[in-house]
Amino acid sequence: MISLRRPPEWWHRADVTIRDLPIGLLCIAASFLPGFYGTQIGNLPHRPLDALAFVAIALECFPLAVRRRWPAVCLALVSVGFAIDQIRGYHSFAGTALPIALLSVGAHLERHRRTAAIAFSVAYVPLAITLIRLDSGEPPIGFVTFYLAMVLAWGFGAWLRSTRVADAERRSRIAEDTRTAERTRIASELHDVVTHHVTAMVVQAEAARYLTASPDRLDQTLTAVSDTGRRAITDLRHLLDLLNPDHGTEDRTPSVGRLLTLVEQTRRAGQPVEFTEEGTPAESTGSADLVAYRVVQEALTNALKYAHGSRTSVQVRHAEREITVEVSTDGSGSRAASPGGSGRGLAGLRERVDVLGGDFSAGTQKAGGFVVRARIPAGSLS
Repeated sequence: MISLRRPPEWWHRADVTIRDLPIGLLCIAASFLPGFYGTQIGNLPHRPLDALAFVAIALECFPLAVRRRWPAVCLALVSVGFAIDQIRGYHSFAGTALPIALLSVGAHLERHRRTAAIAFSVAYVPLAITLIRLDSGEPPIGFVTFYLAMVLAWGFGAWLRSTRVADAERRSRIAEDTRTAERTRIASELHDVVTHHVTAMVVQAEAARYLTASPDRLDQTLTAVSDTGRRAITDLRHLLDLLNPDHGTEDRTPSVGRLLTLVEQTRRAGQPVEFTEEGTPAESTGSADLVAYRVVQEALTNALKYAHGSRTSVQVRHAEREITVEVSTDGSGSRAASPGGSGRGLAGLRERVDVLGGDFSAGTQKAGGFVVRARIPAGSLS
């Protein structure tokens, strides 16, 4: 069975000239039907259709097929046909093509718009003078009114054009904002993944220097470095998969359940971490799982870099509509020798939490160390 949607889709893909041609054909057909009369200026007596009438009707109707592709050419030909129609007194229905042509010029003419408007206005003057000399009986105010009506048609087309341009600009801005937001999101993901794993590897490699006299512990440390590198590669591949449009949507978001693996990795890097998870995760958390995971990841990365060896606490609480995360150090360790941070990680986390309508804070504690807190609404965004 043929779908009813197929003809509109085919019609939409057709050339614009093909789609506009039926308008001209309808005007031609209506011009030969009894009782159908078009635009009339003055009171010249009706003249029966003759050979010249066919020429006038053709000039008025067929150019409508190119009203969007070549609007200026369309208006010029339609105007000539309209002038013949009025001067000869045919007053055919084809005369309605003039306002259509004017509307099309206002909507689709891209260049020399002012020149086209002046040319049409100048050409209207001899037509009005000719009709007056033929004793059409039309007062001057009638010619002015008709001209203003044609200007209105042009103005309506110009309004349609400005609306179309504004809509295109709006969609372009939305697309650019979307691309910028996506680039920012990817940059944040790369920062989180690379910074955490590389920091862990640097700390583990530094510790390996002092374990040359203990082969077993050295072997464990180097194994931990290798495992961290493999996890970094896995996470980077996962992130690159997100850029592939053919990649499925399943397993894209690190769940809070993976936090235990993250904590264990940090422990193996020499950071004593106490992990507590309370409550039951909601069935639908949207992006909250990912944000919670990144908060813990960034906080543990900072603990490794700036409070290496300090006792660290990770607390995750699940409620019906939110996830609460708190990561803190007690300042008992010593600062690791590592490069300074740019603050981009915490700023990115704050933006992510704010987007979901949550609360985020990070700072030092009075007793020493630092604390990162986040309240993340669950199910806000997917």
